[in-house]
Amino acid sequence: MEHPLSQFRYCPKCGSARFEIHNGKSKRCADCGFVYYFNSSAATVAFILNEQNELLVCRRAKEPAKGTLDLPGGFIDMAETGEEGVAREVKEETGMTVTDAQYLFSLPNIYVYSGFSVHTLDMFFLCKVTDTQHFKAMDDAAELFFLPLKDIRPEEFGLHSIRKGVKKFIDEYASD
Repeated sequence: MEHPLSQFRYCPKCGSARFEIHNGKSKRCADCGFVYYFNSSAATVAFILNEQNELLVCRRAKEPAKGTLDLPGGFIDMAETGEEGVAREVKEETGMTVTDAQYLFSLPNIYVYSGFSVHTLDMFFLCKVTDTQHFKAMDDAAELFFLPLKDIRPEEFGLHSIRKGVKKFIDEYASD
């Protein structure tokens, strides 16, 4: 895979084409001296359990991994906390209102968006919602349903970090 910095050819400050590799994490402009550090984008993932201890899963409506299982979540907007971001994403994708978001863990990921490899830090939250009976698949979700924890197979989740996160959740947080 090509290094993400290779996708940036011109200095974002002065527009110079002399925007060169500075080290493994940055590029430096030979003309104006601007240094750009390539950092991860923040993203959220929601674990939502109903009264029967079943996990809310969705089927992806879009690429990457269209048609595979996923969890509600997405990119955090600027000036938004992780908790605000996961609550907004859950609302956008399910119509559910998050009343509490408890941070569990994070995993690095590479998410291909519009042919561009976006390095993310996916933050996983255990979310409580006002009502687990009423929800609707919207935005990036083609379908939503609750799945008993015993029936969850991480290999059915199409995105690497979600698959790894589901396994970690089942092994460490959802054990009886």
